[in-house]
Amino acid sequence: MAEDYMTDDEQVEHVKRLTAEYGPWVVGGIVLATALVFGYRYYQGHTNEVALKAAAQFNAMTEAFDKNDPKAVRSIAEGLIKDFPKSPYADQAQLAIARMDVDSGDLAKAIAPLTAVMDGSNDADLKQIARLRLARVLIDQGKPDDAIKTLEATPAGAFAALAHQVRGDALYSKKDLSAAAAEYKLALAATDARSPDTALLALKIADLGASQPPATAKP
Repeated sequence: MAEDYMTDDEQVEHVKRLTAEYGPWVVGGIVLATALVFGYRYYQGHTNEVALKAAAQFNAMTEAFDKNDPKAVRSIAEGLIKDFPKSPYADQAQLAIARMDVDSGDLAKAIAPLTAVMDGSNDADLKQIARLRLARVLIDQGKPDDAIKTLEATPAGAFAALAHQVRGDALYSKKDLSAAAAEYKLALAATDARSPDTALLALKIADLGASQPPATAKP
């Protein structure tokens, strides 16, 4: 539309001419339409500005990770969650906090951020990553039944192999060795033969004295 290329003063004069020519009723609709256009532009500009700020904080958080500065990571992550709660960066920040809690041995604290992502993220992959990590935390806490329950909603597909492996670990911790071996076999069958997990799963199966199925490379 031609008004897109006018200066503010030119647009005011343009509206005045329309008022004289067509009357206030028609111009009222034009003014409303112009206001909506400017409102949309402001919203888009504001949204882009927010996204850039969130991205900058996320980059700062990853740099702090690289520098092994957990205090800075936590501070930036908490800021992301507070200032940009609806952004995907907030989910990553929750996962970062959980990771630091696990690394520091404070497993109980890791549960809340992992649960927040598992239940509240709009990213289906991040939800499943959080679910698997939460299950591992629960196993490490000596709560294998809770871990198995957590994995009930894990879908097939890209996360199937990991879900079977973690479920196998939970069953192993329960001393249910035959069920654990069965889960490890399912995990191995769903794992690409070129994956590092293949050797680990083979060792777990061998440790349980169970025969392993041949792993087939997947495209």
